[in-house]
Amino acid sequence: MIVVTGGLGFIGTNLILSLLENNQDEIIICDNRVTPKHHIFSKIKIIESEKLLEFLLKNKNYLKAIIHLGAITDTTERNIELILKNNYYFSLELWNFCSRFNIKFIYASSAATYGDGNLGFDDNLKLSNLSKLYPLNPYGWSKHLYDIKVTRSSLEEKLSPKCWAGLKFFNVYGPNEDHKGAQSSVAYQMIKQIKSGQPITLFRSHNNEYKDGEQMRDFIYVEDCVSVINWFLNRNEFTGIYNVGSGKARNFLDLATATCQFMDVDLKINWIDTPENVREQYQYFTQANMDKLYQIGYNEDFYTLEKGIEKYTKIYTG
Repeated sequence: MIVVTGGLGFIGTNLILSLLENNQDEIIICDNRVTPKHHIFSKIKIIESEKLLEFLLKNKNYLKAIIHLGAITDTTERNIELILKNNYYFSLELWNFCSRFNIKFIYASSAATYGDGNLGFDDNLKLSNLSKLYPLNPYGWSKHLYDIKVTRSSLEEKLSPKCWAGLKFFNVYGPNEDHKGAQSSVAYQMIKQIKSGQPITLFRSHNNEYKDGEQMRDFIYVEDCVSVINWFLNRNEFTGIYNVGSGKARNFLDLATATCQFMDVDLKINWIDTPENVREQYQYFTQANMDKLYQIGYNEDFYTLEKGIEKYTKIYTG
């Protein structure tokens, strides 16, 4: 049995579809969303988060793994109590359960934990260096505090599952993210704008080191995220926190150009100022150091930006 929290969310939906296609294990979804996006999910048992621990205790002998993707992912959310309840304390309960019964545990961390990137994007950090990272928003802090807690629990308290991994996802884009609204990827927002006949909207740069549109992100196609999760799921020895990105930063003009190319429209951009409420928290560069994941044996190729966007836009262009 494999339990996936956030199984009706963006990465979760793509993961579930992959598990259904390739895995014979029973799948259980934990999600507070009411309506599954895909009809095939109607055959899967869905549990609300408040009832999950009771279910886990009753079925602990059948559990192969918990893949914990459920979280408040809105980077503009300011309700600290709500964020900590969902992203930290609930996650900690799952960690303690998996540690107690030695259940394989894979959870979603985030590149938001790296803050403005001044300390780099290296996941091969000792606990003392990990603690120096300074996220830019409450969402990033919730993920960062949890990373520190489980790392300390594993290294110092010797309380952890035999197999566990925290995956620092970078800028993920791909199918089944439309429900995220303003928090959906820039790629999806570009596709939506083009389909409605509007020019692509991009933020102006408010950093002298970057021209407009040259802000850079490590864009990663969601299928690559699923591939990494599945790889860990099928391994019997792993511990630690790992970056999950393409390993190559690209700028927003590259993304806009590729999106227009594969949707067969001319590039038209509407430049707007970065909103003041996020301007001080805005990241101008992210790029995952992927050495740690490669060193433990992962050898799958990641989609280039162009290949990922080509595949993504085909969903909307036929």
